[in-house]
Amino acid sequence: MLIHIPIIILTSLHPMAIADAVPKFDIARECQGEGGTNEMQKRCAADETQARDQLQTEWIQFGPSAKAQCNKVTSMDGTPSYVEFLTCLEMERDVSTEREANKTSK
Repeated sequence: MLIHIPIIILTSLHPMAIADAVPKFDIARECQGEGGTNEMQKRCAADETQARDQLQTEWIQFGPSAKAQCNKVTSMDGTPSYVEFLTCLEMERDVSTEREANKTSK
């Protein structure tokens, strides 16, 4: 009889969303792939770090489908970029906002 208690407890819990976090990209690899001088690579790393930090603070603003789509598009060439990922998400958000505005104005 007591053996069933853990099963009952587990089945009565509300489902929780799996942790949704900003993906981990290799900034050094991305910036080395871009080439250029050492100074250009440092600037690239600074831009990537800034974009990653911005993504972390704004992450909940973006919908799951936009996150999945932009992650897929950004990762196509094997060197994903936080700058490209953030730009894609912002564009997706803006298009969605525009569609909603058009729906409500009609």
